[in-house]
Amino acid sequence: MSGHTTELVVFVLLFLLVTVMGFVAARWRRPTDLASLNEWGLGGRSFGSWITWFLVGGDLYTAYTFVAVPALVFGSGAIGFYALPYTVVVYPLVFLVLARMWSVSHVHGFVTPADFVRARFGSPTLALVIAITGLVATMPYIALQLVGIEAVLKAMGITGHLPIVIAFAILAAYTYQSGLRAPALIAFVKDTLIYIVILAAVIYIPAKLGGWDSIFDAAKAKFDATPAPGDGVLLNANNQLQYVTLAFGSALALFLYPHSLTGVLASKNRNVIKRNMSALPAYSFVLGLIALLGFMAISAGVKPVVTNGKADNNTIVPLLFDKMFPDWFTGVAYAAVGIGALVPAAIMSIAAANLFTRNIYREYLNKNATDAQEANVSKIVSLVVKVGAVLCILLLDPQFSIDLQLIGGVIILQTLPSVALGLYTRWFHKGGLLAGWAAGLAAGMWMLYLIPNPVSGKQHFGGSAFALSNLGFDTKMTIYAGFLAVIVNLVVAALGTLLFRAIKVADGEDATTRDDYFADEGDPKVKDLDLTGSH
Repeated sequence: MSGHTTELVVFVLLFLLVTVMGFVAARWRRPTDLASLNEWGLGGRSFGSWITWFLVGGDLYTAYTFVAVPALVFGSGAIGFYALPYTVVVYPLVFLVLARMWSVSHVHGFVTPADFVRARFGSPTLALVIAITGLVATMPYIALQLVGIEAVLKAMGITGHLPIVIAFAILAAYTYQSGLRAPALIAFVKDTLIYIVILAAVIYIPAKLGGWDSIFDAAKAKFDATPAPGDGVLLNANNQLQYVTLAFGSALALFLYPHSLTGVLASKNRNVIKRNMSALPAYSFVLGLIALLGFMAISAGVKPVVTNGKADNNTIVPLLFDKMFPDWFTGVAYAAVGIGALVPAAIMSIAAANLFTRNIYREYLNKNATDAQEANVSKIVSLVVKVGAVLCILLLDPQFSIDLQLIGGVIILQTLPSVALGLYTRWFHKGGLLAGWAAGLAAGMWMLYLIPNPVSGKQHFGGSAFALSNLGFDTKMTIYAGFLAVIVNLVVAALGTLLFRAIKVADGEDATTRDDYFADEGDPKVKDLDLTGSH
């Protein structure tokens, strides 16, 4: 820790600032009672355009963005820029989908995507598997936020897991007290710090390194010297299909995550959603700049921290800041990454807790749960989820943190037919959707199992680039495993639907109407709804 005192002091002071804000948030826009999921878990469904923009942006652009994307660019080159087209493509894709989800959720008081599936397809079983899928996919995403904090601490010479445990204990405390209002308030600080740090970095660091020409020349020289066929400053014939399908598949997955929908459902009307989907691409510009930090680290000669004999690429951005910036500003940059982990981790744990409460506890354990009981169960589960995330870091090898998120993406994509397509069509039979989900998940897990990671030496679950040679094709090309898995899902769901209809298996009842999908604030259906958790 020697030589990092100034950085540590600045980091701790800013960390304390957001901690105070987290506890104060319970009094911000204070409701009469926090003891319901609509208040604790969705902030009263009353957030306007500015709050929603910061909340959803803070939710989607996480520590994974600032740590793992540049780490992938540092290690593999151009393939790491998949994150840029994916965030550009995602907003037109979800523009209409999210407006529909907001409307039907506000009419019926839905809190989770599984609530919607339960009502749309009349199937508690389908809703249960959607809820469990969301929980499983969210856990590694929360763990990723810990990886971000850990990378910053390693760069400051702080080792061991105790600081991570303390940070998440504090996060757990103010999330428990304030609910969604805490990350909504802290997101203002987080995004401001990130914009300042990244804009300073892309102006200041290239000037110190001799300009962009020398940065790209250094990156090209590094990748030319490596034997790996898939790296380089440009894409090649082997990884172009992987790049396209990874970007598109990730875009489809992004708003299927429960935490992405939590920020959307907290908005007060449809226009807030539409304005945000139009304005959120501003973050994509910053994301492109963040990815370039990977090339800057190569040019600056940054060497990742070595832990237990293995180089930790996740530390390259913190180390780059440490090398290029004055100590006080490095402390600010570290705080931006650390706080960038807390905001999404809080939202994710709330979303996971809401899934458990609504679709497992209420559906199977206590059908007559009161609002206060629901809120209390959600608070407790949000703590359990955070403990689970900490255990993921303590017990698993987070060597290449992006792998965790990519695996989560393959899993959550299997909810696409039920959730996203379900907003537009009731054609699929509930049995067909269940069969498709099972087939897609099995195919996805099989493909992920076959993928090695030569960088970390892992033989299985080493990423999401599935070699087409595994299917008998004579090629070195790879494709995103999640993309193939969701195709399997859709084909099986369609065939299953035709089969169940042919043999006249009864389908579930649809509890929604066409008008529900277009309701807005002030509509009698929304206005008169008692938003206290009743279906």
